[in-house]
Amino acid sequence: MVLVTGGTGLVGSHLLLHLIENGENVRAIYRNETNIQKTKLVFELYKKADLFNKIEWLEADILDVPSLEIAFTNIDYVYHCAALISFDPKDEEKLRKTNIEGTANMVNFSIAKNVKKFCFVSSIAALGDLAAHETYITEETDWNPEKPHSDYAISKYGAEMEVWRAHQEGLDVIIVNPGVILGPIPKTKSKQRGSAELYTKVANGLSFYTLGSTGFIAIDDVVKTTYQLMKSEIKNERFTLIAANIVFKDILGTIAEALNVKKPSIHAKPLLMNFLWIADGIFSTLFFQKRSLTKATAKASYSKNLYSNEKIKTALGTVFLDVHKYVKDISKL
Repeated sequence: MVLVTGGTGLVGSHLLLHLIENGENVRAIYRNETNIQKTKLVFELYKKADLFNKIEWLEADILDVPSLEIAFTNIDYVYHCAALISFDPKDEEKLRKTNIEGTANMVNFSIAKNVKKFCFVSSIAALGDLAAHETYITEETDWNPEKPHSDYAISKYGAEMEVWRAHQEGLDVIIVNPGVILGPIPKTKSKQRGSAELYTKVANGLSFYTLGSTGFIAIDDVVKTTYQLMKSEIKNERFTLIAANIVFKDILGTIAEALNVKKPSIHAKPLLMNFLWIADGIFSTLFFQKRSLTKATAKASYSKNLYSNEKIKTALGTVFLDVHKYVKDISKL
């Protein structure tokens, strides 16, 4: 049987669908029963509602050891997708506890229960820092602790260290490092996170764009490739999962076209972005609100990071979906 954490999130819900479609017996853990509805909506979106009831749901938490004891009963393979995603400095302790301690619990149980293979869904944020002579960030790029990193990046890097520690103790592992994952366009007006938040901001009339760049990938490619790695003989490796490096202005324009709204038209230069994150910090402190723009996200918006996907293409012969076409196609569902 396969165990999936984070099954109510973007990656986890799509992974559950992919696993069920491929005939796997799946158990998914949840913390809040109402969140299961999010996964059900994903199955319905793809006209696969009949497959949803094949998931065995179990209430558990990656930070609650007794509940994991039950969750790991008769488990052969684990996909650890659960994580806290936040770039708010106030969430530093929660990030470290959820992402590092939670992952440590997962790999410890995997070792104790003789799990055959463990997959950790990390992030390109946990990859290394370019040296002066390097152009592309790869799986082999060294992490430089002297350089500034977001608390989220540090927590994912720390989680990867727990996975490698488990490997040294005999657990076969796979780590995938996806870029910005683009999934379905949300149909509700509830608060969104990740790429769904990007869609919402553009739909609500986002005026600004930046000329920074990063790696993007469609959710379909993330789950398909991750599953292929787990079913293959490949083990104890990490893989960067991106379809292409894309300038933020271009992807925002594509989203705007797909949503039939006006494209962002004002170039937010680094100086403006730095002013905005400082102003946002003052505003959030005065009015006790959650940060909407932090120093880390402001810097990321104008940083021109290039990632290489050559390793996964060589290993599996992967051909990725065109991200721009994916966004336009998914908007029609």
